[in-house]
Amino acid sequence: MREETQKEHADRLGEAMAARDALASALTAAGIQLPAMDVRRAWAGEAPYALVHLGVCSAPVAHALAEALGRGAAR
Repeated sequence: MREETQKEHADRLGEAMAARDALASALTAAGIQLPAMDVRRAWAGEAPYALVHLGVCSAPVAHALAEALGRGAAR
């Protein structure tokens, strides 16, 4: 991997980790925990990127998430 691509990858991975942490904090403040949240690295040709993977959750957690989003959208 060329040096520029390694830096891009590190930057994108850091951005995804920060986004995951911000989302986890916001969910915690709303009383919701997604236990399987993580960051996954992916590559598309030469362009590396990272994804925030939300994982799976139980039906009650999905309902709580939908309610929290609904309250936010109603503002």
